[in-house]
Amino acid sequence: MLQHAALRAWERRLKAIFDRIDDDLEDRYGRLYPLHPSRPRRGRTSNKEQDGLFNVGASFSLGIGSSHGSGYVVEVRLSTLSSVDRDVRERIEEEVRRKLEEELEREFPDRTLRVERDGHLLKIHGDLSLGRR
Repeated sequence: MLQHAALRAWERRLKAIFDRIDDDLEDRYGRLYPLHPSRPRRGRTSNKEQDGLFNVGASFSLGIGSSHGSGYVVEVRLSTLSSVDRDVRERIEEEVRRKLEEELEREFPDRTLRVERDGHLLKIHGDLSLGRR
């Protein structure tokens, strides 16, 4: 049961980081593209994943076939029907990578966590242990 509680605490802290990054992206890029017609405007729901232009989050991967091994694969979604230029998407993803590294360092100073490209995705990897800290 302790591990389950530790996992929930870890993911809650990670979600808070993604919410802060989402806010930064919305402030900077939120007016560049029209929202998908079925997507509520920013702040209209209780979860930042469900409104506004951006949805930043991650899911755990065992890392089979990855040079970085297991970790959290980070996804940056833009909820628009408009085409997003590749250079804009790359700039946004690099900003997410940089901010995520800063936030992880601040939130988990006692761990060695890295955010790196893993193919065309970003991945958080390193000390993902759930032991007491």
